[in-house]
Amino acid sequence: MLSIIKLLFGKNITFLEELDIMKKFLIVGLGNIGNEYAETRHNIGFKVLDAFVADKEASFETQKLGDVAVVKIKGRSILCLKPSTYMNLSGKAIKYWMDKEKIPLENILIITDDINLEFGTFRLKTKGSDGGHNGLKSTQEVLQTASYNRFRFGVGADFGKGRQVDYVLGEWNAEENKALKERLEKASNLIASFVLSGVKNTMNQFNGK
Repeated sequence: MLSIIKLLFGKNITFLEELDIMKKFLIVGLGNIGNEYAETRHNIGFKVLDAFVADKEASFETQKLGDVAVVKIKGRSILCLKPSTYMNLSGKAIKYWMDKEKIPLENILIITDDINLEFGTFRLKTKGSDGGHNGLKSTQEVLQTASYNRFRFGVGADFGKGRQVDYVLGEWNAEENKALKERLEKASNLIASFVLSGVKNTMNQFNGK
């Protein structure tokens, strides 16, 4: 029936194929839209997804509530999402694409910055608090659960009292920029491992690295 509808209307109804739902994944990079935020620490989620999508020779398209790209790996279909809602309303975009593509909660991975981890350190978790992060707070509120996979990318905490916002919305320093290429390559590998090997195996392989 879906193929007939596509022929009649000449367009895709969904981005992902009608696969077994366990082969469909949603990878979300958290960040803020706009050139002024592009190179800030708070936008590491966008930066990781950009690297992953480029490595797979795919590209983003602007769609409802965000930029999306589809990546295929060994029979799995991955929808990569950079919400356009700004950080505080990230959950709205996540829920929309979850429902639209019928992706189960356990196949979702949210990528975010974390000041509690040293720069470049990875921590993959299956649940936890929002830690004061507005993007995670919005996600938890909309999904009504704290039990979802999140990939925390350490950005360090090299700031004085009362300077946290300036720090996370500040740009990478020269040393960080130099190290980012290798870290982004490893982050892309983490995403692929999550999709192919599962969250537990990926935690064992990448956490703390």
